[in-house]
Amino acid sequence: MPVQAKLCGLNTAEAMSAALDHGAAWVGLMFFPPSPRFISLEQASALSAQADSRAQRVGVFVTPDDGLLAATLAAVPLDAIQLHGKEPPARVAEVKARFGLPVWKALSISEPADLENARDYFEVADRLLFDAKPPKGSVLPGGNAVSFDWTLLSGTEWPLPWLLSGGLHAGNVAEAVRLTGASAVDASSGVESAPGQKDPARIRAFLDAVAAI
Repeated sequence: MPVQAKLCGLNTAEAMSAALDHGAAWVGLMFFPPSPRFISLEQASALSAQADSRAQRVGVFVTPDDGLLAATLAAVPLDAIQLHGKEPPARVAEVKARFGLPVWKALSISEPADLENARDYFEVADRLLFDAKPPKGSVLPGGNAVSFDWTLLSGTEWPLPWLLSGGLHAGNVAEAVRLTGASAVDASSGVESAPGQKDPARIRAFLDAVAAI
């Protein structure tokens, strides 16, 4: 089965074009101000329109309140909401019910116990995203260019779709998929020339590497 890819934190028309032209299934727009990939609602609206009908548009939020979600959705068409903070299962269910969109839940992984926590989201999330735990002191829950021990996922089956994230780039994505069995992957820092600066050439290289798996 082909592996699908999500490119997260896209913030320019050029980066979006590279993602769309080379087969990204999902494109992520970042609505967390501390992130170097954060974009305004005006920028996000333009990028969302660019991706319309070519890829699923995922809004990435970190512990958002209803006001932020409502204002964002009023200005930016999205196909899914990704919660990348410490949202409990009840909050995931609440967001899904209130805003009527599929909700993805990102989980930070560094040890087997972290995977056990995923069970709490089986009944409320539409998709899980397994990301590396951020380095100590980091204000960013993801996009830190670090990976976790992929063998933690080896031989594991999940009752809902999931993506592998954390430090993925063109040079390691095939090995990551081999070890985890992932059918979908997510990259952000691995397709950048500097934090927040998406590189169209690296985007192409990553998506070509995914397509070759």
